[in-house]
Amino acid sequence: MVLKVSDLAVSRGGVLVLEGLNFTLKRGNALILRGPNGSGKTTLLRTLAGLQPAVAGRIEAEQDDIAFATHSDGLKPTLTVRENLTFWAHIFGSNHIDEAVDVFALQSLLNRSAGALSAGQKRRLGLARLMISGRPLWILDEPTVSLDKESVARFAETVKLHLSKGGAALLATHIDLGFEADVFDVSPFKAKPTDLPFLDEVML
Repeated sequence: MVLKVSDLAVSRGGVLVLEGLNFTLKRGNALILRGPNGSGKTTLLRTLAGLQPAVAGRIEAEQDDIAFATHSDGLKPTLTVRENLTFWAHIFGSNHIDEAVDVFALQSLLNRSAGALSAGQKRRLGLARLMISGRPLWILDEPTVSLDKESVARFAETVKLHLSKGGAALLATHIDLGFEADVFDVSPFKAKPTDLPFLDEVML
């Protein structure tokens, strides 16, 4: 087991969004979060990634096991693609970027500044960080935004490879990525809007 959630409640902007969440994620498995826009998927993922506190319940996971990718690609626009990847490799204690470059077809872009990339290229570069993180649990919020069909297929193969090596993935996505995964719909866990005695100041 790499993640266990017990009776979890999460909030956004001081308002309870989801409550009574219970699920587990084991190594080698993927779990797809589903639910309409605004249902709290992003808030849940941010809470699991440790970026905001839970309102109630328990999250069992090692923070150092988690690699989190959200709508923002997290790039330094003045650095080249190579420099961005090398920076993150050093952060994660690795010196290897070659596999990530190959998988996400970044070879021809290595010397181009990240700020000059297209939206799809930026997303590929952002996702390439997952491969160099060395972390077993990938928490991903709409990871295929801005990707074309070929890049989506590349990403799906990357997740499958990660799972085959004993990793795990928790994804919020509306598309079929073509690999085996359990589905967890957050809709039944929607909480009644209630003002909380604190503000977490976190936007969805």
